Amino acid sequence: MSYSDSTTVTSPNGKLNFKFDITNDGKAAMSYQISFQNNPLILPSSLGLVVNPNGNSSMNWTDNLIIVRCTKSSKSGSWLSKYSELKTIPDNYNELTITLKSKDNRKKGEMQLMIRAYNEGVAFRYYFPEHLSTQILEIGGEKTQFNVPVGTNAFVTDRAQGRYNKLPIKDWKRDAELPLTMVSDDGQWFCIAQAAQVNYARMRLKTVAENSLMSQLFGDVVETSPFSTPWRVVMVGKSAGELLENNYLISNLNEPSQIANTNWIKPGKVMRETGLTTETAKKLVDFATEQNIDYIHFDAGWYGYEYDISSDASAVSDAKKSKLDIKEAVAYANKHGKKVILYVNHRALEKQADSLFPLYKSWGVAGIKFGFVHTGSQLWNRWLHETIKKAANYQLIVNVHDEYYPTGFSRTYPNLLTQEGVLGNEAFPDATHNTMLPFTRYIAGAADYTFCFNFHKLKNSKGHQLALPVIYFSPLQYLYWYGKPSDYTDRKEIEFWKDIPTTWDVTKVVAGAPGEYAAIARKKDNRWFLGVITNNNARELNLKADFLEKGKLYLATIYEDGPNGIVTKRIETIKQASIIKLKLQESGGAAMNIQLK
Repeated sequence: MSYSDSTTVTSPNGKLNFKFDITNDGKAAMSYQISFQNNPLILPSSLGLVVNPNGNSSMNWTDNLIIVRCTKSSKSGSWLSKYSELKTIPDNYNELTITLKSKDNRKKGEMQLMIRAYNEGVAFRYYFPEHLSTQILEIGGEKTQFNVPVGTNAFVTDRAQGRYNKLPIKDWKRDAELPLTMVSDDGQWFCIAQAAQVNYARMRLKTVAENSLMSQLFGDVVETSPFSTPWRVVMVGKSAGELLENNYLISNLNEPSQIANTNWIKPGKVMRETGLTTETAKKLVDFATEQNIDYIHFDAGWYGYEYDISSDASAVSDAKKSKLDIKEAVAYANKHGKKVILYVNHRALEKQADSLFPLYKSWGVAGIKFGFVHTGSQLWNRWLHETIKKAANYQLIVNVHDEYYPTGFSRTYPNLLTQEGVLGNEAFPDATHNTMLPFTRYIAGAADYTFCFNFHKLKNSKGHQLALPVIYFSPLQYLYWYGKPSDYTDRKEIEFWKDIPTTWDVTKVVAGAPGEYAAIARKKDNRWFLGVITNNNARELNLKADFLEKGKLYLATIYEDGPNGIVTKRIETIKQASIIKLKLQESGGAAMNIQLK
């Protein structure tokens, strides 16, 4: 039986096409290719899962395969999110499921290749359905390959908390972290990412030939059917900005929320309590009340040295001498309508999570920041996501640090409000790095950048810093990372941060390019916020205000860099047809609060 007409799937708008094939050269090996508007995007590339040579299974799902059946389906709809960059998220795709088995009938079981073609990109994964004789899967690697057009360049980092370089697809010294944003020689933008990375080894990409990338797993995978791998995603856009606008595709490839009532999950702004005394905690609560900050955060050290396996995260370190009464501080915060997040290193979480979570709940704590979690292996990925689920049982929100980056699990368990997985202000990166991030790391989803303001080690202007919480999405936005309330005597400089929300109804990339500049507009209710940053070079920009509603007038309050390092403010009346003119200094930026007039 021939399946040649059934092994392709096209996006709802007809622009993206995925084609599957099995070679007829005697190897019966799988391959695929993706085209966009009839132009090659992913050239013919291999597929398959490789057995772990040190395991007990001898089954390779790479070749010697035949197609059993092909089935197609489609979905057209949307879903609502309270914790995203977009309130109403479209979810439309055509799906193709190809069921395969080995030509050797002695080897039982089947594997399915599941493909979804969206207007925003194509995703595929390997799935092992339940079988009368349960399959034991011992995966040692993948033959998932991405052959890209000649002349393609990529924006590459080798770790989630790394710096980016623009490189041709050739002879990389180290494997590339995902998401991997690329641009072809003819200006086509696309991005390789992964979704639903929960119970599997992390995947990176290695150059195996010029313009050829091969998946590299962070360790082996052992499971039994039914079981599915994460989704391998190829996103496409007419610009780097469109990739960011469409990053909800990652969430779509995860299961809907498993938390029935999410009303207790509250996004908001956070400030770290650095004094670790009851007195300084209360002063921070008072500052938070004045500045519309929703959470205070007790960071490393409150329960002892975090790397010491003997440190007990159920009590303040040396309570007899400490000047911090954690229960009193939490009670004071809650009395003033503020919530508390506690930092806990992975060492304590691994041995104490089951007792810590109900204890913190009894104290009135709202959330936990996981510290220095292990990432990469199947074992630790599974542990991490199971621990996030446990936190949800006690109505605790979660922020995960350090190398962990998102693959959409926040849709399924929205108590995971944010995570790090980014080189943020703790490392004081330059402005060029900051202009890379919207079009690379932030395609994966929220990141905790730990924003600073007016700190002596910063390499960027005050205007640049003010703009970043609009440009970088996170339902929990940590502000003033190295600061304390007494550092901000000039409240006019920081009034922009007082009003910004942390989740959005609409997101529009007004302009920008990786490593050059970024201008991103976001809407919440009837108000728009616009953040603009440049790289290490000064820049003049004429930005179209066409994201605004036609026929209405708006007042734009513009905060920008003035002389001698001060923040200046001006107010302009604008409308949809307006051009917003900005002169950005080196490493500079501007932030705008735009309201109906």
